[in-house]
Amino acid sequence: MTQSMAGRVVTRFGSQVLVEDDQGTVHRCTTRRRLENGVCNDRVQWHRDAQGHAVVTDILPRSNLLERVDPRGTPKSVAANLDQVVVVIAPAPAPNWSLVDRYLAAIERMPARGVILFNKVDLMPAGTPLPPPLAEYRDLGYEVIHASVPHNHGMEVLRATLSTGVSVLVGQSGVGKSSLVKALLPDLEIRIGALSEMGGEGGRHTTTNATLYPLACGGTLIDSPGVRDFTPGPASREALVQGFVELRNLAGECRFQDCSHTVEPGCAVLEAVKAGRISPRRYESYRSLLPG
Repeated sequence: MTQSMAGRVVTRFGSQVLVEDDQGTVHRCTTRRRLENGVCNDRVQWHRDAQGHAVVTDILPRSNLLERVDPRGTPKSVAANLDQVVVVIAPAPAPNWSLVDRYLAAIERMPARGVILFNKVDLMPAGTPLPPPLAEYRDLGYEVIHASVPHNHGMEVLRATLSTGVSVLVGQSGVGKSSLVKALLPDLEIRIGALSEMGGEGGRHTTTNATLYPLACGGTLIDSPGVRDFTPGPASREALVQGFVELRNLAGECRFQDCSHTVEPGCAVLEAVKAGRISPRRYESYRSLLPG
């Protein structure tokens, strides 16, 4: 009888996947046709067939799924079973706070832990106050890290945050995600080359393939340029309410069960905004993200 073994997907090469077993050894596997939607960090069962080929036989249930939207608006699965998503922003380009809120709402819905990383703090003139939204996020319970790669500022805090579980860095172009990844994975190009070699003939690794990398500090990082620059797709009103933690905590107190939290009488969210218990800026982000 063929022995079934546990593992997790490190990356995909077309119809082939690299699977890491529980001892840390990576195997090149094919997948059964019905399992071709397997993604990075999926937990899987696999075995060797009579010819000695490694075959993925089952994808285990996911705790969450990171999805991006392609140019045609179709959701595409990127990676599974994430513990935390680090949203990277910087003084320049100026943060798009509505996009940050959109990221956080998507992270809450996965669900996963959201972290804010304010990168390139060395670009801020001495004495310049930090952007007020950072304090709003901290008050909501999000960890906020200030970092500068050239000055090695905040990098130990970041490494400590990433030292357990599976993480990914996301954010707008130009905020320094590549520099952060290079600091966290200084041998990244060597690792990419080794994985591509394992992929074998036809196993060219594309720039959008999500790949799992162990970190020297502990924990693992899922990375690829396509992952770093992903943008969350649109969400329903109900999903947005779940994604805004301060709205989610109050929604049950509204007079109407299907309250949109925009115009209804007896809305606990509107009352909290008027009383200053909910940030007007965050509330406007919620309204701007509501489906038309």
